[in-house]
Amino acid sequence: MAVDRVKSRRPLQRMEDLVSLCARRGFVFASSEIYGGINGFWDYGPLGAELKQNLRGFWWQRVVRERADVEGIDSAIIAHPRTWEASGHVEHFSDPLVDCRTCKRRFRADQLDEPCPEAPGERRVEACDLTQPRNFNLMLETRIGASSDAAAIAYLRAETCQPIFNDFKRVREVARQKIPFGIAQVGKAFRNEINPRNFTFRSREFEQAELEFFCHPSEREKWFEHWREERLRFHRDLGFGEDVLRTRPHAPGELAHYAKAALDIEFQFPFGWQEIEGVHDRGDWDLSRHGEYSGKHLGVTDEVTKEHYVPMVIETSLGIDRLALALLVHAFAEEELEGGEQRTLLRFPPFLAPVQVAVLPLSKKLAEPAHALERELRRRLNVFYDDSGNIGRRYRRQDEAGTPFCLTYDFDSPGDGRVTVRERDSMEQVRIASAEVGAYLAERLAVPA
Repeated sequence: MAVDRVKSRRPLQRMEDLVSLCARRGFVFASSEIYGGINGFWDYGPLGAELKQNLRGFWWQRVVRERADVEGIDSAIIAHPRTWEASGHVEHFSDPLVDCRTCKRRFRADQLDEPCPEAPGERRVEACDLTQPRNFNLMLETRIGASSDAAAIAYLRAETCQPIFNDFKRVREVARQKIPFGIAQVGKAFRNEINPRNFTFRSREFEQAELEFFCHPSEREKWFEHWREERLRFHRDLGFGEDVLRTRPHAPGELAHYAKAALDIEFQFPFGWQEIEGVHDRGDWDLSRHGEYSGKHLGVTDEVTKEHYVPMVIETSLGIDRLALALLVHAFAEEELEGGEQRTLLRFPPFLAPVQVAVLPLSKKLAEPAHALERELRRRLNVFYDDSGNIGRRYRRQDEAGTPFCLTYDFDSPGDGRVTVRERDSMEQVRIASAEVGAYLAERLAVPA
């Protein structure tokens, strides 16, 4: 069949174009939008929720289910307040804050790179009338129970890893795991960011996927390299090449005082290279501190050598929201077709696409058999049904949603038992038997091994 040919293709140039598409198609939009939104908080609509769910599932499959040496947990968002004293968050988890006497806004003192909204022209924040920097703790406080005294204060977790350390002893025992092994979880974390920015990249509520891998001190370098390579493989399987993905080892002056090594896996956004995941050698800091503050020793004894030691920790920490944003940026393309028509599409890897296949009957008169095909596919795939408007416009709507395959059920389909499959990126169309559609799609939507 005739196929539209691409004359030129342009990747994402301006974040504003992606923000507009995300709102228009229901990926991401401001939380409490009807009230004007709330800075640093975002809601994921139908397509965004599916994209994040697919990302979580792929991460969980790779990190937890495919490995016998990793266990998954789902911990509470609120932990005992002593958790955050032991981790150092209560005392040290802060950013330098300055106030502008001109515009009354607050900024991070180490990120003064924005125009001041009250200053003429493009005058930068550095030229504003700023106060002296002071530390601003990023922990979000809440209260537990009816009491209003200091004993009722708790914190929304600033990272998902600290509950993992709290649960280390219990999980090791119930899962009958021996060192080396890991504990992983996906969940929400909260930071009272001074200046949320760059769409969903820096938010006050976000989602992390973290692994804490516990090993013998003599093997920490080996496992650091192992997890570095595993995490890079994960990102390459998302379609990220060397043009948009790099690693940046931390210089000695950047390392946390307890860390022996750390590196960032960075993605090239329109606003520059930014971290989407970190790999860290945290040493025995966390288990030792929680052992000290709780009074429960968290060391282990080797059954063979009888050596007693506190395990070292290799951490991988992925921002799900940041990764979803990276996928949206990487997938976004604007194309000019021969004949002058324009189309916008999201070139997601098929196995991650929010909608995997759209069923498009050529006429509403074909609704009954088309719905039957839809119901059959829904048993295994996420399917969208659309019979509104001409077929070209329906294709364009699915291109913007990132749907990799569209099935057109036409007037010949009831007689010959065949449907037309249209592929998103190439726009090529093939006609196959309805009975073969499931196997055809399963092969092309398979998750990388």
